[in-house]
Amino acid sequence: MRLLISWQAVEPEPGHYDDTYLDAVAERVDWYGERGYHVMLDMHQDLYGDSVIPGVGTGNGAPAWATHTDGLPIGEHDMWELYYLDPGVIRAFDNFWNTTGEHPELRTHYVNAWKAVAERFSEDPTVIAYDLMNEPYGGSLQGPAFEAGPLTALYQDATDAIRTVDTTTWVCVEPQAMGVNWGTPSGLGPINDPREGEPRVALCPHLYPLPLDLGGGYTGVTRSFVRGTMDTWLGNTMRTAERLGDVPVVLGEFGLDTTLPGSIAYVEDVYEMADEHGFGVAYWSRDPGSWGPYDEGGAPRNLVDVIARPYPRSATAPIGTIRARADRLEFFVAAGDDRQATVHVPESLSPGDGRP
Repeated sequence: MRLLISWQAVEPEPGHYDDTYLDAVAERVDWYGERGYHVMLDMHQDLYGDSVIPGVGTGNGAPAWATHTDGLPIGEHDMWELYYLDPGVIRAFDNFWNTTGEHPELRTHYVNAWKAVAERFSEDPTVIAYDLMNEPYGGSLQGPAFEAGPLTALYQDATDAIRTVDTTTWVCVEPQAMGVNWGTPSGLGPINDPREGEPRVALCPHLYPLPLDLGGGYTGVTRSFVRGTMDTWLGNTMRTAERLGDVPVVLGEFGLDTTLPGSIAYVEDVYEMADEHGFGVAYWSRDPGSWGPYDEGGAPRNLVDVIARPYPRSATAPIGTIRARADRLEFFVAAGDDRQATVHVPESLSPGDGRP
């Protein structure tokens, strides 16, 4: 379960970390732990924060005290993604990354907020990963200059800070969203994990082929275009993972309006691609409605049968290719003397005699 948390809630005032909020997060983590889930905590942001446009609530992530648009204009848009192109939003990010040279303290606060989160959850067996930033955006700095520069530097500083209080939980790093979500190459640099033993750093890109992101279906010519995007995304992701030290990959987010034609076939194809290469997957979203598995009344929708699938949860040797169907699961692990695995079997496939 990729569970969203917020910098503005973790650190509502500079240097003050809200224990009440972290307790509420811990309560929700326990809900998942009691049901057999593991949790990835994701420091979420969209459009920097909800104070980029005071009183409107557009965006989420950064606290008001860390938001500096410098009075530059921000328009009104029907598509929320277009706000990323407004001068005020760009300036807020430029100040965070210190591209302006005016606010070097902001990224330090962000790093220390992660340290506070890691200290709170370092002993929690349910939390197995920290997703350091949702869909990073470089403001006026884009592409390899952003990813190999300030983004990699932030990830390294956050990893170093986390490791002073937590040496076991995985650290997940995302490329920039702009372009990479659509299949373009990433310029993200390697992260050195200071923990003893094998590093625990994973690459967690998102996948949103542009035709689907714009509300198109998965049929005809559009399907062919999306398949091409998926192939390009896969190749670039594998090359990035190798460059980062042959790190494992988690598809950190994908999804779509499942009322669109061909949408379920797309979800199935994404899972098959992930299975072939042993990727973990986090589907977005749990919200009720056309993107989620349940409707507003809690009744299951068409997505449930696709996501309720058998898969290996863990193994004592590296897991290779996975082949999952509604009624069958095959997977391959590296050779060894003591090979054991834990497998998830949906309730619909259980033997019916109380056994898992």
